[in-house]
Amino acid sequence: MTINIIYFLSCALFPLFVLFSFNFLRHKQQSNKHKTKLPPGDMGFPFIGETMEFFNAQRRNKLYEEFVHPRITKHGKIFKTRIIGSPTVIVNGAEANKFLLSNEFKLVKSSWPSSSVHLMGKDSIMEKDGERHRFLRGVIGTSLGYAGLETLVPKLCNFVKLYLSQNWHGQEEISLYRSTKVLTFSIVFECLLGIKVEPGMIDTFERVLEGVFSPAIKFPGSKFSRAMKARKEIEKMIVKVVREKRKEIEEGKLKREEDTMLMSKLVYGMIQEEITEKEIIDNVVLLVFAAHDTTSFAVAMTFKMLAQHPDCYGKVLQEHVNIMRNKGRGESLNVEDIKKMKYTWQVARESMRLFPPIFGSFRKAITDIEYEGFRIPKGWKVLWTTYGTHYNEKYFKDPLTFNPSRFEEGMPQYAFVPFGGGPRLCAGYQLAKLNILILVHYVVTQYDWSLIHLDETVTMDPLPFPSLGMPIRISPKHI
Repeated sequence: MTINIIYFLSCALFPLFVLFSFNFLRHKQQSNKHKTKLPPGDMGFPFIGETMEFFNAQRRNKLYEEFVHPRITKHGKIFKTRIIGSPTVIVNGAEANKFLLSNEFKLVKSSWPSSSVHLMGKDSIMEKDGERHRFLRGVIGTSLGYAGLETLVPKLCNFVKLYLSQNWHGQEEISLYRSTKVLTFSIVFECLLGIKVEPGMIDTFERVLEGVFSPAIKFPGSKFSRAMKARKEIEKMIVKVVREKRKEIEEGKLKREEDTMLMSKLVYGMIQEEITEKEIIDNVVLLVFAAHDTTSFAVAMTFKMLAQHPDCYGKVLQEHVNIMRNKGRGESLNVEDIKKMKYTWQVARESMRLFPPIFGSFRKAITDIEYEGFRIPKGWKVLWTTYGTHYNEKYFKDPLTFNPSRFEEGMPQYAFVPFGGGPRLCAGYQLAKLNILILVHYVVTQYDWSLIHLDETVTMDPLPFPSLGMPIRISPKHI
């Protein structure tokens, strides 16, 4: 009988034993999983963290030198901090860039400050994920990809020549940065979107930009409040254009095969119920900001480097004189001419390596991430930086030296990242390249020029720009 009782108890308790063992092992696995340590670093004060140090360094355009590099020295290339209320892991290096940027939508997603989302728009590709992001990017890419831009080259050339003749001719001094901003802004609107630029439009857009990284607090007089007011003015203008374009198409006044403008392509998509009106508005706003501010800065830094390195300027000038000598009087450039500007593009790329138009960008972990022996918890922000590779001896020998010829050879993936990478690689990359090369061509072949302030500093608010607007002296060139 005793044996029967023991047998009965064994049979009754065995399932409980198995269940207990299973739960114990699972708990142990979870415990081991979370034993993976967080990256080293200081989180600073509650909520505020190290936000003030971050923004103070940013304002002086010293984010890498004063904020990131000292922490790399102390903690290593991966460290944690707290910025704008969010626990954040900052990573550095081509391998980290590749890991983050190529795992968009899988491990991380784009994460912008609330003010940026409100001002750029929740329906822009900046905020879209997965299939919707791919679809909208595909529509925009038909005009911004290389094939789409090929037809734009003559139009861009004529636009640049007209702009220089109207705004530079007869002048002795020009603010290069401001002039380039107006030019690139007008190119996006008139050459790409087919919208005539009206007086005051660029000032309205710049009021929006001022609030992009400010606290999203609506009180009278705040940067964000002023920016939102400007955004509503822009929205009203774009809605009017969209509805007028739709009417033209529906009344048969515009043939699809005859109109290659991006705005028309977007409106056709809206008529076919593939795109909403709100998506058109938000993506036009984003495109204008992405295209004109960063390109203007890249142009300014390219001219700064040419002024500081006369030997490089001599090579660039010769490259463009050779191209010009094979053209008829008044003949525009074509795609084959652009391909011949190899050294000029090396100079522009090296300028963007030393002075990247963006510092980096934030992502948000959508799951727990294991990387380099550390755990990045779900919900934490992750920041990758351009300077983390651009200024790294591992990827660029003598990284603080201006050396365009370094781009004659290949380099590791995700080491040179002025336009980001992965699925969110800047959609306007090819347009920016054309703008830079075409403008350089017409300036160096038509004008003698010199910087008034050779060592002008760069500041940020919120994007980098030459603090004095990069004034240059100009006079007609006779070749």
